[in-house]
Amino acid sequence: MEAEILLKYANRREAEAVARAVSPDNVKVPCGLSVETKASGSKVFTTISYSGERVGTFISTIDDLLSCISVAERTFSAIKRSI
Repeated sequence: MEAEILLKYANRREAEAVARAVSPDNVKVPCGLSVETKASGSKVFTTISYSGERVGTFISTIDDLLSCISVAERTFSAIKRSI
């Protein structure tokens, strides 16, 4: 199974911040699972690959990643409002 997620931001700086915020998730993953996130310009690309049998693991990984991205985006929005 494989999923590709593309997110677009207002600028390169925001995209890089989001990619860095979720990059620790790219390190520790279950056997058979691969998560790679990178920024390019104002876009963030994530590829999730899973060779296991449990579709729940694959779906949970996508859900966890999107939750982390959402938290990062809300944090950046709060910081922008306070400046």
